Amino acid sequence: MGSFIVEGGIPLNGEITPSGNKNEALPVLAAAVLATTPVELRNVPHIGDIHTMIQILKGLGIQIRNDADDSLQIDASHLNAEEPDQSLCAKIRASFLLAGPLLARRGHITLPRPGGDKIGRRRLDTHILALKQLGAEVGIGSSYHLTAPNGLSGAEIFLDEASVMATENALMAAAAADGDSVIYNAASEPHVQGLCHMLNGMGAHITGVGSNILHIKSSTTLSGCSHRIMSDHIEIGSFIGLAAVTGGEIAIKNVDPEHLRMIRLTFRRLGVDTVLDGTTLTVPANQKMEVRHDLDGAIPRIDDAPWPGFPADLTSIAVITATQCKGTVLIHEKMFESRLFFTDSLVSMGAQIVLCDPHRVVVSGPAELWGAELSSPDIRAGMALLIAALKANGRSVIHNIRQIDRGYERIDLRLKKLGARLERVLV
Repeated sequence: MGSFIVEGGIPLNGEITPSGNKNEALPVLAAAVLATTPVELRNVPHIGDIHTMIQILKGLGIQIRNDADDSLQIDASHLNAEEPDQSLCAKIRASFLLAGPLLARRGHITLPRPGGDKIGRRRLDTHILALKQLGAEVGIGSSYHLTAPNGLSGAEIFLDEASVMATENALMAAAAADGDSVIYNAASEPHVQGLCHMLNGMGAHITGVGSNILHIKSSTTLSGCSHRIMSDHIEIGSFIGLAAVTGGEIAIKNVDPEHLRMIRLTFRRLGVDTVLDGTTLTVPANQKMEVRHDLDGAIPRIDDAPWPGFPADLTSIAVITATQCKGTVLIHEKMFESRLFFTDSLVSMGAQIVLCDPHRVVVSGPAELWGAELSSPDIRAGMALLIAALKANGRSVIHNIRQIDRGYERIDLRLKKLGARLERVLV
């Protein structure tokens, strides 16, 4: 297991290009299971979760090869197993995205309980309810046993929460079902939209993309296609926080402005301005970094919400950014009750943070940060701690960086090009 050794206090400057969207790449890899002919995926990020998902698919008999640095050819015509490797599935939550595709292809499947970030309870009920409405029968023990004795049939599906992964599982299963389907209260995040576009490229007929009601027309077969994964808006938001906290100027290339509206607005409330020129987003140096109070003078609140709200995966980045802003802000993480526990590490570095309860912190700043020995608890908290270490006076050591590698491609090499004094060491 590796660690980062970081010498902080240096503003980062230069250009950086975001990787492919992690949360789109994982479901489109799962969707490739449905294709009767090879699928080409482009702009695939080189991150730990993707490597694990590829290993899971290969274990099912699926042929995958790299055609270029960020391109994969996937041939699922030789699928020959129903039960993915349990030890691999325990590493990532996205392993459960195989429920819909494998059930459609094989008619029965056994899936271990998935792994992933330890950020609180992450229920699978919505996935199971959606698949049951399409005709699945489910037995739950140490694993999930799903069968479709009469095949999958189109249905009206109402999700009890706008779960991203449950929407994706329902979409993939419905695209291969017999008969038309409608999904109500569907998630509409950019990565869900990306999956819809790929499924349409494979021969599905999905309308309402980007809304909370998705109509799926029955399709007899789904064939291969070529699909490019969009830039990762979570990485982009992380780089905005990185530039603001370290005080440098960073130009972020190849962004999709449509996906950044709430992200830019939220950072603006922290006194961080960005400049958009076509598909390049620049975070200028020497930001004001002053919390903008509400119109009545009240302390503002930043909270996460389903799309198009502020993404939950950027809550940790908002927290570290707020520690360097003049003023006080309440940050409310509504979705996961353990995500904010990492703030203890920021407090040990000198941050002025009060953890009110599992879902809320009050942050006052600016606070001087000092180097410390840290451990990354999950992907996004790990990136927030890395940003803190790059700002802090002195030397920091960050352990368990496997968590950061799960979601950020070659982050040490990319940040060193911006001037970061950062070394990876094996422990």
